[in-house]
Parts: sequence; C-alpha cells; structure tokens
Amino acid sequence: MIVSRLPHALFRWTSLLVVIVFVWLAGFIWFAAGVPNQLDDPTTPTDAIVVLTGGSERLDTGLTLLRQKMGKKLFVSGVYRGIDVTELLRLSRQKPDELECCIVLGHAADNTVGNATETAAWMRAEGFASLRLVTANYHMQRSLAEFRHTMPGTVIIPHPVFPDTVKLNQWWRWPGTAHLIASEYNKYLAAKLRQWAEPLEDLP
Repeated sequence: MIVSRLPHALFRWTSLLVVIVFVWLAGFIWFAAGVPNQLDDPTTPTDAIVVLTGGSERLDTGLTLLRQKMGKKLFVSGVYRGIDVTELLRLSRQKPDELECCIVLGHAADNTVGNATETAAWMRAEGFASLRLVTANYHMQRSLAEFRHTMPGTVIIPHPVFPDTVKLNQWWRWPGTAHLIASEYNKYLAAKLRQWAEPLEDLP
C-alpha cells in the first residue's frame, strides 16, 4: 500500500518543484528587465543626496550632484569606521573644498538594511523629506525596496550608476552579469519576504 502511494507522492512533489522553478524564473526575468539602464529623472532637486558605498562611481556621482546643488547635503552610508570626510575625499581623488562642510558620513551600516536604517535616522534628524538615492543599477531595486519600506513618507528619486563590468545588453550571454543579477534577485525576494513577515511578528 505504501509502495503504491510513492509514485503519486513523487509526482506531486516534482510538480510543486517545477511550479516553484517556473515562478522563480518568471520573477527573475521580470527583475532583470527592471534593472535600470538610464536615468529617468536627472534634474529634480531633493533635500539630500544619499550614496551607498560599494564603488568609486557612486561617490564620484554623489559629489558631482552636490556640486550641481541637486541636494542640500550629501550623506554617504556604510563608510568604514575611522575614515573621515577629508580622508574620503582624498581616497576618491577629490580636493577638500567648500563641499566638505555639506558631506556627512554614516558608519553604522554594513548591509542594505543598515543603509536604510541609518539614512532614515539621519533624515529625521535633519528634517528632510526627499532624497536622491545613488547606488549601482543592479543594486537599485533592492535598495528602493528597503528604503521605501523604512521611509514610507519620503520622496525617493533613484539615481543609478552604471558599472562597466555589468553588461545589461543581452545579460544572459555574460555569466558574471547573469550571476550578479540572480544574486540580487534572491536578496530582493528575501527582503520582500522579511518585510511581509514583520507585521506578523507583532501579532500575539
């Protein structure tokens, strides 16, 4: 009797696995198509410019935006402890100038959730209501999910940078880019699942 049930049970579990893989692949294709390949809003000024550390292009872009007066202050989230503004400018091959007073460093974050948390605290302290978010294009969708979840009342304008190593044109032909996008997609799914589960944790 037990033996006769095995093929049916195996079929059900195999069917479930096929459905899960299909849903994951469909979501992955949607996610990959949503990786930004251009700036949608390069001109709207915001209260703050927020840079997530992780690449020299990000900081250079943030400094350029600050010089263009696209924000009142530049907040760099996730900076190594012990590095101050002068040192950061030196590492980015920038000379300390009149912008130095308008740059604030956040040292508390070591991941994207931490970036959103420490940025939200700084935004509240400054009384700011809008920000331009600077990070890599492949990282933008997850960053927006975390920032919008942490700061639901804040206007957030995405400002992606485009690393040369990320080949969005026919990304499936580039194993490195495909693996990077897949990794970001899995982290995005984990973030959305965590955000969905958070209200349940507060229930008695």
